[in-house]
Amino acid sequence: MVLKYDVGIVGGGPAGYTAAFYARKSGKSVVLFEKDLIGGVCLNRGCIPTKTILHSAELFDEMKNASCLGIEVSDVKVDFEKVMEHKDEVVAKLRKNLELSLKNSGTVVKNEFAEILDAHLIKTQNETYECEQIICAVGSEPSVPSDFRFDGRFILNSDDVLNLKKLPEKVVIAGSGAIGCEWARIFSSFGVEVVLVELENHILPLADVEVSKRIERIFKMKKIKFFTSVSVSKIVPEDENSVCVTLSNGEVLSADFVLMATGRKPVKHQKIAGVKYIGDAAGSIQLAHFAIKQAIFETAQIPYDENLIPSVVYGTPEIAWIGLREQDLDEGTYQKSVFLISALGKSHCDNCAEGFIKLLCREGLIIGAHIVSKEASSLIQQIVIAMQNKISVEKLKEICFAHPTYSEGIFECICNLK
Repeated sequence: MVLKYDVGIVGGGPAGYTAAFYARKSGKSVVLFEKDLIGGVCLNRGCIPTKTILHSAELFDEMKNASCLGIEVSDVKVDFEKVMEHKDEVVAKLRKNLELSLKNSGTVVKNEFAEILDAHLIKTQNETYECEQIICAVGSEPSVPSDFRFDGRFILNSDDVLNLKKLPEKVVIAGSGAIGCEWARIFSSFGVEVVLVELENHILPLADVEVSKRIERIFKMKKIKFFTSVSVSKIVPEDENSVCVTLSNGEVLSADFVLMATGRKPVKHQKIAGVKYIGDAAGSIQLAHFAIKQAIFETAQIPYDENLIPSVVYGTPEIAWIGLREQDLDEGTYQKSVFLISALGKSHCDNCAEGFIKLLCREGLIIGAHIVSKEASSLIQQIVIAMQNKISVEKLKEICFAHPTYSEGIFECICNLK
C-alpha cells in the first residue's frame, strides 16, 4: 500500500522540522523521516550542547575572578562529569519539547531511514510514501583532511568531543572557525592547555581581519597558544594516553588528543530533479538560522536575503558580523567607524570591556558590521534590520538607544560616520 501526503521531509534538524511546522500551518499533510534524533546536529551535536558547556566554562571563569567584584568564592572546582550531565539534560529536555510540538502540529514523524526514489516517492524498509512535494534536509557531518581519520580516541571530531568523560590536560585543535574557537575557549576556561592550529593567515579566517587580530590578542591574554599559516601534518600515538602531533612548520607537540575542527560536509545524497534541498544538505551556508529561513521560504514563501545572514561565535566576548569585510573592499570606496567597547559604562559595570563595534558604510548605508563584545549576538541583529530595510545612517542617528547598554555603542559608532 502506498501512503499519500502533501509534503514528505527527510531529515529532522532545524531545516526539516521548521519546514514541517510551516507546511502544517498552511494546512498540508506532512510526514517527516529522521533516522537518528529529532533536532538534528544543531540540537543534539552542535549549537545547543556546545553553548551549554560554554556557559558552564564562562561561569567557572567568572567565579575564579569574582574577588575583584567583591565576591569571595573559595575552592572553586570543575566537576566535568556534571557539566556533561547538565548538557545532556538540556538537550533531552529541548528534544522532548520539539517532539511534542511536532506531534501537536499534526506532523507524522517516522524514526527510520528513508530513501528518496524520485520527485514524489520516498521508501522506507516497509512502506512507500507518495508526496506532492519532497524536501531533503539530511544535514551535514564532520569532515576530516584526507591524511587522517576519526578514531574517537586520539583524533576527535565535533561529535566525539561532546562525549568526553573527563577533561584532557593538553589538546590540539585543528581549525579556528566557530567550532575551533569555541572549544578553545571552553577548554582554556576549564584549565586545559590549548594549542590552536590554523591553515590561513589569521585565526577565525572568515571574519574581518581586525576582528581576527583582536581575537588573537584576546587568546594570547588567555594563554591560548596558536599557530597560523600552519597545518597538522602527522599524528602518532605516544602511549595509551597521548599523541605526538607534528605541524607543517616542524613544531612537535604532545597532547591528549587532536580535535579536528576542520568544517563539515553535506551528508551524501543523490540529487534528484524536483526535490528541494535545504539546510546543510544544500551545500551552501552551514548555519541553523539560514536553514530555518530556507525552510520557511520553501513552505510559506516568506523571502529572505541570502547576503544578510549573520554569523556569531560564542564565548566571552562574543563575535558577530554581517555583510562585507574591510579586506573585501577597495580603498577609498567606503567609510569606516570603529567604537571601543571600553568607552561604554555598561561594559565596566559588567567587567567585560574588551572589544569594538566596527561599521563600514557606502553612500549613507551600512554595508558591513563587525562586533567583538558581550551581547554581540544580539547587537548584530539591530544592524541586520537596518541593512535589510536600507535604513540610512542619518535615520539611524534619530533613534534613541537606552542607557546604559551595549546598544549605545552602535549609536556612537554611527555618529562617527561622516
